[in-house]
Amino acid sequence: MSRAFVKEGDGALDPLPDLPVSAHPNHVTPAGLAALQARLHEAQSRLSALKARPDRLDKLPEAAAERDIRYIEARLRTAILTDPAGFPLTEVAFGLVVTVADADGHETRFQITGEDEANAALGRITPQSPLARALLGAAVGDVVKWKKPSGIVELEILSIDHP
Repeated sequence: MSRAFVKEGDGALDPLPDLPVSAHPNHVTPAGLAALQARLHEAQSRLSALKARPDRLDKLPEAAAERDIRYIEARLRTAILTDPAGFPLTEVAFGLVVTVADADGHETRFQITGEDEANAALGRITPQSPLARALLGAAVGDVVKWKKPSGIVELEILSIDHP
């Protein structure tokens, strides 16, 4: 095999491509900001531990940790802290917790949070989600229509609370 087209390097790894950053405004709750700061600290600690290894032949974990740090730092630079503690509970807004009931009377609680803290299993949804768009601005007693792929679901707003 000809060696003419084989790249020989110094063993260093090119930086991994950056993780995609959302084009939406980066609103965060105080808990979301603290979680981002904790993630940055963890990623920095992980990178330090990786660089302290006696055998550093595999540089990919270090490159991944550096990429994660770049992503988290970008999210922290663009974070718009929004504290819902002072918001009135008259309508659904970012950071507030809303309890809804479907047509069968099944109650569910949701909190509209930043993208980095969203977790559907915990009821935390992003402002860009179809559910959040249906809920934002609604008041207790309102019935909103949530457009899902399976059809439209009507939800009644039962309560709005601070987290």
